Amino acid sequence: MEGVVVRVRRRIRRKRGLTKRIRGSAECPRLTVFRSHSHIYAQIIDDERGVTLCSSSTKAKDLSGDMANGGGKVAAKIVGASLAKSALDKNIARVTFDRNGYQYHGRIKALADAAREAGLKF
Repeated sequence: MEGVVVRVRRRIRRKRGLTKRIRGSAECPRLTVFRSHSHIYAQIIDDERGVTLCSSSTKAKDLSGDMANGGGKVAAKIVGASLAKSALDKNIARVTFDRNGYQYHGRIKALADAAREAGLKF
């Protein structure tokens, strides 16, 4: 159990360092990602106003039928594509990517690549 606590503390420490440098604005909002063992969540935030512009997750009702497992790379790709589609519908084409302290591989990378393929620029 202590190993899990240490990993979470390390991620939070990395997150604090990144959050100091990454800010979302109206012109270029912040795309942030959170992952749990079972699900992955992504949202686009305007930090100047403190508003979430759009979001997507594996728990969304419209996406739950497309995936068998909410925690895998396939699910992350579906969430990334869905988030990019809803962002482009709201005329958001450029974002800043905030990996939230997670290493850029696996599900985080799959979500980012799917969002790029769907048309988001970051």
